[in-house]
Amino acid sequence: MGTGSHHIHGLCVAVDVHYLSSGAARAAAVVAADPAFTQVLGEHTDLVPEVAAYRPGEFYRRELPPLRAVLQHISGLGLLVIDGYADLDPHGRPGLGAHAHEAFGVPVIGVAKSAFRAAVHAIPVLRGTSARPLFVTAAGMPRADAAQLVRLMPGRFRIPDALRRADQLARAGGLGRVP
Repeated sequence: MGTGSHHIHGLCVAVDVHYLSSGAARAAAVVAADPAFTQVLGEHTDLVPEVAAYRPGEFYRRELPPLRAVLQHISGLGLLVIDGYADLDPHGRPGLGAHAHEAFGVPVIGVAKSAFRAAVHAIPVLRGTSARPLFVTAAGMPRADAAQLVRLMPGRFRIPDALRRADQLARAGGLGRVP
């Protein structure tokens, strides 16, 4: 394992947010005991009745309130895994992950499904039998360690199981909620 992974103390959480046509957003969190998400402890969802409209370059303003809502149920957060970028270019232009790192004070791994033109520093990670890489960035920990953790996360498919489950929960709602 990479060197930085043992510095993570606390719960490791994969999160996703789904926006509803009503103007609300549902956030979902999959909580694990370890950064590789081999031991899932529980799941949470939370509904935020109203979120800000999407503004280009300010996605985090829309995404952080639902994340804050779902993460308030989780004490001892040690690592956050998001669907998206931690930073948007090699110069550190902050993406959602950097803003989440600042807001929650823990390392954040960004796992993006599509390439972002300016994000030439993102580490491509191939998983399962997929020929299409995920693009891994990080805030608060080395990118190489983040990429290694994403490589090791359970799941036969391109998207790690924990992020796939967070996406499913965010879309489906309160199914499978664990206290």
